Amino acid sequence: MDKGRLEAFSDGVLAIIITIMVLEMKVPLPHQGATLADLKPVLPYFLSYALSYVFIGIYWNNHHHLFQATERVTGATLWANLHLLFWLSLIPFTTAWTGQNNFAPTPTALYGVNLLLGAIAYYVLQLTILWAPGGNPVLAEALGSDWKGKLSPLIYLAAIGFCFVSQWIAFALYVLVALIWLIPDRRIERMFAEREEGQ
Repeated sequence: MDKGRLEAFSDGVLAIIITIMVLEMKVPLPHQGATLADLKPVLPYFLSYALSYVFIGIYWNNHHHLFQATERVTGATLWANLHLLFWLSLIPFTTAWTGQNNFAPTPTALYGVNLLLGAIAYYVLQLTILWAPGGNPVLAEALGSDWKGKLSPLIYLAAIGFCFVSQWIAFALYVLVALIWLIPDRRIERMFAEREEGQ
């Protein structure tokens, strides 16, 4: 099955997710003022939006690299990709609830659950590609131990717990995961470059 259609659909969904998130950021009405100080109530939502934007960008970037190393798309891969997109499509909701409630414990915890389930879904997508008929030795070699993929869910779990102690520590842990992934995962690109040099 051609992977181009899957990639185009995924790109479209991720673009819509980002658009929906920014539309949730409401500007102050004219009677509420027109100074920078009047934007203060929007700041919590802006912070949650900025973090979510980074996370969506990370998923888009790594999804692109993942499918660079994928030759064959199976039915299981299609469903795993839809599973990932389902959790990512909920990020605008959890982002808005968190930001509009000034990072209250329950919304911030639900945001973490959303991020955790997205991370698990991405891992499942990787597995369906690796376990496809014929396997994918290039991807398996490039992923290696995948320490980022294993560490991120643990940090999310810790952050979810911290939401009820200090939501700012929880938010800092979410930021930590984003920083871990902020530098694009170039293992797959490096693998292709090394193979091309060896030819």
